[in-house]
Amino acid sequence: QVQLVESGGGLVQAGGSLRLSCAPSKSTFSFNAMGWYRQAPGKQRELVADITRGGSTNYAASVKGRFTISGDTAKNTVFLQMNSLKPEDTAVYYCNARRRVLATDLDYWGRGTQVTVSS
Repeated sequence: QVQLVESGGGLVQAGGSLRLSCAPSKSTFSFNAMGWYRQAPGKQRELVADITRGGSTNYAASVKGRFTISGDTAKNTVFLQMNSLKPEDTAVYYCNARRRVLATDLDYWGRGTQVTVSS
């Protein structure tokens, strides 16, 4: 089973920045896409941003212009640079990796890293 390991969460004041990183715990097959989701207390998990192997990116409207996703497809790593953080960005952030096998998408998840933005 593939294990994704996140790092970089923490506590920051509003307006500050954090950088999240995610990589598999050991070498594994290549993913078709990787991304970040978040879940705030009492809310559903939502997509923050994702990036395909080809480099195409997609962002939630609430983070566009503030967050930047990047990746190293050769190493199966993905990063999320978060700038101008707001209290509403407070959530557990989960790394996701997707692999397509015979027209079926297989999703892999990290355990999550807490991001807390104080006002």
